[in-house]
Amino acid sequence: MAPITKRRALAFVLGVFGLLFAPAFAQDSRHGYYAPPALDTVRPVAAKNGMVVAQERVAAEIGRDILARGGNAIDAAVATGFAMAVTYPRAGNLGGGGFMVIHLAASNEAVAIDYRESAPAAATRDMFLGDDGKPDTKKSRDQALGIGVPGTVAGLALALEKYGSGKFKLADLITPAIALARDGFVIADDTADTLPDWHRRLAKWPSSRKIFSRADGTSLQPGDSLIQSDLATTLETISAQGVRGFYDGAVAEKLAAGIQAAGGIITRDDLRAYQAVIRAPVRGTYRGFEIVSMPLPSSGGTVLIETLNILEGYKLREMGAGSVDALHVSIEAMKRAYGDRARYLGDPAFVNAPMQQLLAKDYAAKQRATIDMTKATPWSETTLVSPREGSNTTHYSVVDSSGNAVSNTYTLNFSYGLGLVADGTGVLLNNEMDDFTAAPGASNAYGLVGFEANLPGPGKRPLSSMSPTIVLKDGKPVLVTGSPGGSRIISAVLQVVINAIDFDMNVAAAVSAPRLHHQWRPDEVRVEHGFSEATLTALRERGHRIIAPLGQTSVNSIAVTPDGLLGAADPRTRGAEASGY
Repeated sequence: MAPITKRRALAFVLGVFGLLFAPAFAQDSRHGYYAPPALDTVRPVAAKNGMVVAQERVAAEIGRDILARGGNAIDAAVATGFAMAVTYPRAGNLGGGGFMVIHLAASNEAVAIDYRESAPAAATRDMFLGDDGKPDTKKSRDQALGIGVPGTVAGLALALEKYGSGKFKLADLITPAIALARDGFVIADDTADTLPDWHRRLAKWPSSRKIFSRADGTSLQPGDSLIQSDLATTLETISAQGVRGFYDGAVAEKLAAGIQAAGGIITRDDLRAYQAVIRAPVRGTYRGFEIVSMPLPSSGGTVLIETLNILEGYKLREMGAGSVDALHVSIEAMKRAYGDRARYLGDPAFVNAPMQQLLAKDYAAKQRATIDMTKATPWSETTLVSPREGSNTTHYSVVDSSGNAVSNTYTLNFSYGLGLVADGTGVLLNNEMDDFTAAPGASNAYGLVGFEANLPGPGKRPLSSMSPTIVLKDGKPVLVTGSPGGSRIISAVLQVVINAIDFDMNVAAAVSAPRLHHQWRPDEVRVEHGFSEATLTALRERGHRIIAPLGQTSVNSIAVTPDGLLGAADPRTRGAEASGY
């Protein structure tokens, strides 16, 4: 491929620039239906000074207000994260964990904060096997044994301590969340769509049922108020005492007691020992742009960069957006990179993954050489070296007037996590331990296969697909992006990046375009509505097995242009918002 030119870079910047508000169109976040708009009709939201794009409107506006009051992107990200723990209970959380990638404009430095949940000290490699020695999915997905030590409070507090503007204390940024939890808010948008469907999972726990149910025991409905008094008290304790207020003292005692009463194994010592970790981001290049993303224990950045390295050898622009050839090579690249994910990746404290090889351009060239343009490669034939015995999330993006940028993805795993609220805390708990591999070759709830590298162990962090990503040009952010969606996160971020860079789509069109996904195993291509039947037929003729629906993703993104900021809230989530000033 020819190196990038000034004209090429300008085309990208102009491509992500657009006018104001995107029109509404059909969507159903409960059942995965998505009807994409005509891409030439969608426009991002423009702002001059600062922007927050999140899956929930109120939290996005809280973050924007922090920017307007002189806070930086990290301040706003922390305020947004705590607010979503109240307003977006299916994924915003204190009882889960996640990853944050930060670009610091003044020093031109990028850092990653790993606040992924960790396994408790009593975890064992066979903890999710049944008496017959085979994986028992109920243990990791539906029982308290699947709860990992939460990392969100530690991660957000660490981000503020190290990289905040200094204008706001943690208590200042938590104050809006406390008010929302104490006074309540009206259920609407995505929560109105999902809570009734997930209520049965919540209602099996008495401590959760009393929060998310009406007096007659049925689910809260659209228009009802969700009041979370215990969560307000927990937030007040964090506000007054900082991280210690969550991981030690009365809140920690209630968390441990509630988890153990439900059959979990997390102790107060596990909570007290938890620490978020600052890591160096994983970096790559694609057609002259720099890709900065999350390192292990997230597989997201590694798989994203490996896939882009493979695709860099193809003339995607000449193939055309949505063409059969472009989709075919994208599927084949995904298949190979996801295969490497399964074979090699895990918590870097426990696994020595071959990162230099996986991120190398010459390795991608070898992978590319095995792709046949006329037919799909079976998953079993994508291995270059011998294997080594190796839904719900939310993403938001923030950019401030100084050029600082934050890409943050955090999760409870399933929608509403385990569904269990630790009594007296208001904290919904995760079932993130399902992201471990129960046994070599077994798959998790998203169908992702793992091997020895991702077995459970004391203090170990399960492998993740979360891919908070910042794209740079000449050292400055041009795109901040990420998504929820389990195994589909990486492919969603990938397609937004190539839509913007290869196909010059404005950021709203790049986010709105229909997406597909392949994760090595099972050997199938998941697709959204929006691809023509002729295109799908042509892919089938090349040997691809096409399955619908894709499942939820929500790539909430910001493009940075010479004329200002352009936000694109993914229309797949009702109530997502780009809020700028």
